[in-house]
Amino acid sequence: MTEVTSLLPLAAVAVPAIAALLVLASRAHPNVREGWTLLAGLGTVAVVALLVADGVTHVTPLGSLAGLDLALRADAAGLLFALLASTLWVATSLYSIGYMRGLDEARQTRYFAAFAASIAATMGVALAADLLTLFVFYELLTLATYPLVVHAGDAAARRAGRKYLAYTLGGGVLALAGILLVQVLAGTLTFLPGGIAGLAAADPTLARAAFGLLVAGFGVKAAVVPLHAWLPAAMVAPTPVSGLLHAVAVVKSGAFAVYRSVLYVFGPEAASDLGVALPLAVVAAATMVLAGLVGLRQDNLKRGLAYSTISQLSYIVLGIALLTPLAAFGALLHVVAHAFMKITLFFGAGVIYAETGEKYVSDIAGVGRRLPVTMTAFAIGAAGLVGFPLVAGFVSKFHLVLGAAAAPSQVFVAAFLVAGLLKLLYFWPIVYVAFFGRSDGADPASRHAFAPPHDATGTASASRTPVVPVAADGSGPHLAVDDGTADSTRESEHDAAEAAETDSANRWERPAGLEASVFLLVPVVFTVGTAVFLGVAPTALPFWELAETAVTEVFG
Repeated sequence: MTEVTSLLPLAAVAVPAIAALLVLASRAHPNVREGWTLLAGLGTVAVVALLVADGVTHVTPLGSLAGLDLALRADAAGLLFALLASTLWVATSLYSIGYMRGLDEARQTRYFAAFAASIAATMGVALAADLLTLFVFYELLTLATYPLVVHAGDAAARRAGRKYLAYTLGGGVLALAGILLVQVLAGTLTFLPGGIAGLAAADPTLARAAFGLLVAGFGVKAAVVPLHAWLPAAMVAPTPVSGLLHAVAVVKSGAFAVYRSVLYVFGPEAASDLGVALPLAVVAAATMVLAGLVGLRQDNLKRGLAYSTISQLSYIVLGIALLTPLAAFGALLHVVAHAFMKITLFFGAGVIYAETGEKYVSDIAGVGRRLPVTMTAFAIGAAGLVGFPLVAGFVSKFHLVLGAAAAPSQVFVAAFLVAGLLKLLYFWPIVYVAFFGRSDGADPASRHAFAPPHDATGTASASRTPVVPVAADGSGPHLAVDDGTADSTRESEHDAAEAAETDSANRWERPAGLEASVFLLVPVVFTVGTAVFLGVAPTALPFWELAETAVTEVFG
């Protein structure tokens, strides 16, 4: 594809970066502050759309660092990620206004400024033309997102922030070591579709070491086991942060960096010859299954979604590691599909919390009666993550499975299928409880099928089994005697059950008007609607063509 020197890639980074400064300057004027956020989001989407529509590859030289060139390059893979992140920034900005104001959150100016700075760094990661440029923006993303992770300012948030920095900065050190080793071995850090030729001729042991350092370093943000622990801890952040940064920007930056390292630094042929792709595939497959199993035991809704994210991210990493065109294509499609589906679920969790104050699955029995639109969207997004047809997740997972079937070892097909089954086992109880459960928890349909419910402190308790009555002498259960009161007792129990059912219905009684703020509902409907559209007409949006172009560049 023809390359032209242009400022457009730089503009995609600069617009949100400037917006962060304008947000800080508008601290005293919340409406102006949030207006800048929305305008910057729309402006960033417009810039990326121009890059997508132009049909040529735009390049912006950025000078040099330590004698190494830095540049931005808007190729197909980078534009796919940039278009995704900028589009969802607009939706999340609107959602953030409703969420942060509705809960009267503190430090809102810092929140919106850090969000804009995080998107600027994400644009840099997406459009980086080489490993060093990617690394610079990758580390800036860590620093920009830290204030969002610790937003609450309490002890739990500070602990999560320390863990986040320890993991991500530690991963950055590993990635930097790998970058320096690639420079020594190949003499260049520029991304080339199919890999840098010099690495194929380099010392195999050193080349394997460089691969391991890059994948381990970038694998931290991709939450590959055992480098995943920061992600569930970071769920203390406000829900919009969990939605965009932990379903799109941060975690997808990690997966995208792995994509660049495997297919644009080493390339399919060198990765196969060095024997480094298979170990990565095994780790990814193990992550998919293990995270799915752990997720089953989570009663906290956001924490369960975090483990689901860990599993789903490794769908992408496994698709990359299989080194087949169909699997790589499915991986890129899943970057997009997972983002729209998972952000819908996080948005739904946020609406539940904003409108009811509940954050545990065991406490939301019957909430679908109070929030029918929100929970319907949640159910559709969950179905897509399981892999049901007519939602985006089916399309991406279909190509991933086909790609796995075309790989030398078909065992990874089973990994995809088992992980999908675990998603069904995780999401079905949540949806069922929300629509058919009763808030008194009197029947099994009102409780999480696998996770122990939390106690008053928010930790898991052993059970919710009703207390067995004990005889006055403490000798054991008091046995009923047929003294003529049994019928009246049964009537009392029946009346109590009816009263409990009425109380359950009243608890989730719909208020007049909308079930939630329009600022919360519109993003939910948009993201789930897009997920369905991508499932019904996957080629209608630019993501499909960009993924096809990127895969063709690498595999020919």
